Amino acid sequence: MEIQTRKTSPRKGTKKNNVILREKALSNGNVSLYLDIYREGTRQYEFLKLYVNTKARTPIDRQSNKEILELAETIRTQRESELNHLTHGQIPPTNKRINFLDYYQTYIDKYTKADIRMIKASFERFKDFLKEFYPVYKTNIKPDQLTKDMMISFVEYLESKSKGEGALTFYKRFKKVIKYAVEHNVISQNPCAGVVCKVDENALTKDILSIDEMKKLIGTKYDEQNPNTRRAFIFTLYTGIRFCDIIELKFSDVDYSNRTLKFNQSKTKGHSSSSWVNTPLNDGLLSLIGEKPEKDDFIFHLPSQTMCLKSLSAWVKKAKIDKHITWHCGRHSFAVNILNGGANIKTVASLLGHSGLKHTEKYTRAVDSLKEDAINSLPTFEI
Repeated sequence: MEIQTRKTSPRKGTKKNNVILREKALSNGNVSLYLDIYREGTRQYEFLKLYVNTKARTPIDRQSNKEILELAETIRTQRESELNHLTHGQIPPTNKRINFLDYYQTYIDKYTKADIRMIKASFERFKDFLKEFYPVYKTNIKPDQLTKDMMISFVEYLESKSKGEGALTFYKRFKKVIKYAVEHNVISQNPCAGVVCKVDENALTKDILSIDEMKKLIGTKYDEQNPNTRRAFIFTLYTGIRFCDIIELKFSDVDYSNRTLKFNQSKTKGHSSSSWVNTPLNDGLLSLIGEKPEKDDFIFHLPSQTMCLKSLSAWVKKAKIDKHITWHCGRHSFAVNILNGGANIKTVASLLGHSGLKHTEKYTRAVDSLKEDAINSLPTFEI
């Protein structure tokens, strides 16, 4: 049985583009069907995982071949339609029918970067928003139903539900998915364009531990406390290293002779000139790290981030510190405390692995605020 290749006549304006159904003979005698897709000088192949039985003898086998060929032709027609729409800057009809919530979930499933938790959280926030304000879309929303007005409402919702940078953090992750959808021809125009989340990025909104509170926390021990979580958080308080980097630190990152720790930040790895951080190690930090083992290993063997946060929360409560302390608060506390101790902003930026001073300036503002609070804490007087 001979399988004919199929090609439609190119329309005006798309003469350089075509999609042809081709065949490839297999060692078992059957034929594999695939698409030869040519667009603006670039050729690619899409194997359809559809096979024709060249030795079909019975009516059932011949009918099966006919149905397979019809399916292959349907796919070819669909790909050609997508190609023509993209050539003219239009969204393919198949993409318009996508459920954006499914698309978002697929994006999450394939996501491998360190901020995966925030990507997931932004998705949950968006679904909660739809349930409350757009219930008709709570399980299925098409890409073209994402409007600018909806995005404005979503930002207002985020700002009402989150404190400080939380709203901005969720919105940034949400926009990341929207941008990806635009780049992959799922959304024609970015609905987030011009929609701003009004949060002061340079304002330090998280709680920080003062020097006295740090001493109080470190001095608090109890039987059920996880020793690895304890060591790791104290290390963060004295180095400012993020949780995502703490869990990746290995003994091979430590130069014992020069008393330094060198590591590549997960958050900026591969796209920042300041990705590598060199941290000096004093006797206290070296004691937290411990002696170098014969075989390289992680310095801190920690449970999940959720369990670490629960352990930290219990520790803070035991220390009777009335603050909401997260792991990232340790990084903020480190920066503010060394600034209070006289460190200059460039030194702090270098220790934190910031590529510039923009992100470090919020700590200087926090120091000014602390100084003002200290002055205002004195009793009032009259002259």
